[in-house]
Amino acid sequence: MSFDVHELDTFVLVGSAVTLLAILAVRVTAGAGLPSLLIYLLMGVALGEQGLGIEFENAEVAHALGFIALAVILAEGGLTTSWREIKPVMRLGVSLATIGVALSVAIVALAAHFLLGLSWQVSILLGAVTSPTDAAAVFSVLRHLPLPRRLTGSLEAESGLNDAPTVVLVTLVSTGAVYDHGVLAVGGIILYELVIGTAIGLAAGFGGAWIMRRAALPSSGLYPLAVMTLAFLAYGGAAAVHGSGFAAVYVAALVLGNADLPHRVATRSFAEGVAWLAQIGLFVMLGLLLSPGRITLHTVGLAIAAGLVLTLVARPISVLVSAVVQPMAKRELAFLSWAGLRGAVPIVLTTIPLAEGVEGSTELFDLVFVMVIIYTLLTGPTLPWVARVLKVARRSEPRGLEMEAAPLEKVAADLLQVTISPVSQMHGVEVGELRLPRGASVSMVVRDGETMVPERRTVLRHGDDLIVVTPRRLREKTEERLRQVSEHGRLAQWLG
Repeated sequence: MSFDVHELDTFVLVGSAVTLLAILAVRVTAGAGLPSLLIYLLMGVALGEQGLGIEFENAEVAHALGFIALAVILAEGGLTTSWREIKPVMRLGVSLATIGVALSVAIVALAAHFLLGLSWQVSILLGAVTSPTDAAAVFSVLRHLPLPRRLTGSLEAESGLNDAPTVVLVTLVSTGAVYDHGVLAVGGIILYELVIGTAIGLAAGFGGAWIMRRAALPSSGLYPLAVMTLAFLAYGGAAAVHGSGFAAVYVAALVLGNADLPHRVATRSFAEGVAWLAQIGLFVMLGLLLSPGRITLHTVGLAIAAGLVLTLVARPISVLVSAVVQPMAKRELAFLSWAGLRGAVPIVLTTIPLAEGVEGSTELFDLVFVMVIIYTLLTGPTLPWVARVLKVARRSEPRGLEMEAAPLEKVAADLLQVTISPVSQMHGVEVGELRLPRGASVSMVVRDGETMVPERRTVLRHGDDLIVVTPRRLREKTEERLRQVSEHGRLAQWLG
C-alpha cells in the first residue's frame, strides 16, 4: 500500500476544520440544552457518501474505535465524578445499571417482537442497545442543571456502570452464544465480568494512587498522562482475563479522581479535553457510517414506536422497580425516568452485530440512529422545564457563586477563585462574617479591576472576585460554607 503525503495533508486539513467546528458547536448546543452529539452526528452525515462523498463502511473499525472512545469517555466521567456525591445513592445507581437494564431490555424486546414484528434476535438486540444511558450525554447536560446531588449522583453512577453489562449481553446475542448457554448462564457470565472488572478497577485505582503519590515525575504534564494510562491499564487488564473493561476503567478512574494526587486539577482538565476529542471523533465516525438513502418512512415509524415504548413504558418501570433498594419521592423518580438520556452508546453497540454480520443488523443500526436523534431532541431541551414542573430544581446555588480551583502542591492547599454573582446573598457580608473553617482565609479581593488585601471588616460586593486559600483537607467544607453564605447571607447556619 503506497503512502500519499498529499492525502495525509488533506486529512489533516479536513480533520482540523471539522474538529474546530465541533468545538465551537459546544457553545450552541449547551445554550439549547442539547448534547453536542447531535451536531457531531450530523457533521458526520454531511461528510459521508451522500454529502462530501467520504465513504466509510467498515463496521469492524467502527466497533474498535467506538469502544476506545467509550473507554476514554468513561475514564473522564470517573475522574470528574465526586465520590462524596454519588456514595449516598450508589445502591440506586447500581440497581438502575443492572436490574433496571434487565427490565428495560425485556420490555423493549417483547414490544419489538410482538408489536413491531421484528425477529427475536433483532428485538433482543434493540432492547439491549437502547437500554443503557449515555455517559457523555449525562455528564454534558445534567452537570449544568441545578439539581439535587442525589439525582445527579444517581444518573452519573448509572451511566458510568450500565455500559458494562449491556456490552456483554449484546456480544453474547450477536455471536449466538446466548442460545448455547441459556438465561441463567448468561446472567452468571455478566455477573462474573462485572465482579472481575470492578475488582481490577479497584486494584488499579488504589495501587495507581499509591504509586502516583510517591512518584516524583520531572514534569507536571506527565501526571495527567500517567493517570489516564492507569485507567486504561485497568481496562486492558480486565479484558485480558475476560472481565468487563468498561467497569474496570470507570471504577479505576473514580478512585483516582477522588484520591489526593498531585496536579489533580490539571489531570481533570486534561481528561475533559481528551474526552471531548473522543466524543467528536466517535460521533463524526458514526455519522459517516450512516447512509441517509437507507432511511425510509418505515424506519422512522419503527424508531418512533420503539422510542415511545422505551421512554414511556420501559424506563419508568425500570426506575420504579430499581428504586426499591433506595426509595425516593415520586417526583424525583419521575425526573429520573425522563432524564435517561441516550446518546452514542446505543449506536456504538449496534456496531457489534454489524461486525458479526447478524441478519437485520443494518436495519437495526439505521433504526437506532434515527431513534437517538428524535428522542435526544425531545428529552434534552425539555429537562430544565421538567425539573421545574416536578419541583426538583434548585435555583440559587449554581447561579449565586462561581468557583474555580488551582493546586498549591508544596503546601497541600488549593487556591479558590470565587466570583460573587448579581444574585448572591454574599453582597454586603463582611469578610470576617464568612466564618470559614480554621486555616482557610480570603487572601485577596479584586474589585473593578483593582486588587486589595481584605481585612475582617471589608464588605463584599456583587461582582467581586475573591482569592481564597484553603488546606486541601478543608476544601469541601470551605466551598460548602461559601455556598451557604451565598444562598442565605451572613446568618447562614449561624449555630452550625
